[in-house]
Amino acid sequence: MLALMRGVAEKAILPRYRNLAKGEVEDKAKDGGIDDPVTVADREAEALLAEGLARFDSAIAIVGEEAAHTDAGVLARLSGDCWIIDPLDGTRNFAIGKPPFGILIARASGGFTQSGWIYDCLSQRFCAAHRGAGAFVDGQRVTARHTGEAQPVAAISLLFMDMTKRAAVMEHIAPHYRLVDVPYCAAEQYPRLALGENDVSLFERTLAWDHAAGVLWLNEAGGMAARPDGSPYRVDGDTHGGLIGAASPALWEGMAARIAGL
Repeated sequence: MLALMRGVAEKAILPRYRNLAKGEVEDKAKDGGIDDPVTVADREAEALLAEGLARFDSAIAIVGEEAAHTDAGVLARLSGDCWIIDPLDGTRNFAIGKPPFGILIARASGGFTQSGWIYDCLSQRFCAAHRGAGAFVDGQRVTARHTGEAQPVAAISLLFMDMTKRAAVMEHIAPHYRLVDVPYCAAEQYPRLALGENDVSLFERTLAWDHAAGVLWLNEAGGMAARPDGSPYRVDGDTHGGLIGAASPALWEGMAARIAGL
């Protein structure tokens, strides 16, 4: 999998980093009035990744972010055996010429991720996880660790929250944490939660291509990622159901209790 992801990054993504021509960035349909950019690199990377995954196992359906945007019927595949592709996670960053951005691939069955891979195109950091087999960074097994700060470090994504919930989160939850910027890139956010950089993250929109790989990887590392009510994340579930990721179950529970009290 590493060879596929690295090869696609080198062929379709990195040559266009800070080198996008006029007309190579477009806005897709807006989600709640929020721009959702797509570049020629997203589309070319998805095509190459789909081609490569089909060589691994052509019997497994493919759910790519850009294909699903074009044809919503693709989403029905999420309940069965499927590959899930985010060909360029962090497109907002990539489109304006700044990091982080990466590639996310997951293999799911019955609505749950079985394997996940996260590749940082610039640093070449490669995260991998398989259900029940642990989490790895560049081939080395990792165990999630918190920052150790007295006030937990939180990256809270407000982007897709309605205004009422956003205000409540900022008034009742944010003061209990040291807030840091959200990287707008799940390929960066999930590693931060296990590698001692962030303690907890709060997500509102939970699309499968953004979260399938990271949720499994963080849980396999010994952290915790789940819906605010404690139910497991399903790739075929509610796309705006909210999600908490944390460096430990205790940190997860602390955030969940505060959300329950809103």
